[in-house]
Amino acid sequence: MATIELYMVRHGLAGEQGAYPNDDERPLTEEGIRKTRRVAKRLHELNIRFDLILTSPLARARQTAEILQTYKLSTQLEVSPSLAPAGDLSVWLSWLQQWRQGGGDCLAIVGHEPDLGEWAEQLIWGSVRQHLIVKKAGIIGLLLPETESPIGRSQLFWLTPPRYFVD
Repeated sequence: MATIELYMVRHGLAGEQGAYPNDDERPLTEEGIRKTRRVAKRLHELNIRFDLILTSPLARARQTAEILQTYKLSTQLEVSPSLAPAGDLSVWLSWLQQWRQGGGDCLAIVGHEPDLGEWAEQLIWGSVRQHLIVKKAGIIGLLLPETESPIGRSQLFWLTPPRYFVD
């Protein structure tokens, strides 16, 4: 198995919390759409392509993933309940192990804070330290090892807030 490039993307700026009867359906704002498009455009210009975009089922994350797909960053998009807020990293790691067997080596996951930052810390250091924060429409890039569990064995190669994706 080859090393996996994992791009952890936080959903873009969404409507105000509490303003929607069902928070799962809270959409991106116009500014959130604009910033997410700018990030997707820049990733496309950098020739970054994903074998799969895996997204949380919440509306704001699905919209973010769809924008990434619109910019031809991947032809494949799937929804994963494990990426919903308070998702279980071990469930996602089981899914990842199966996905790896299909030969994929570049994956984007679209999710939420604090989960993405905490998952990244566990993958890098083996524990949550509350040092990594993914801004809305920001990205953390990790290299996951070829063998063994990625917990505490992954390498950070990218941590970018959306402000660095200016036109």
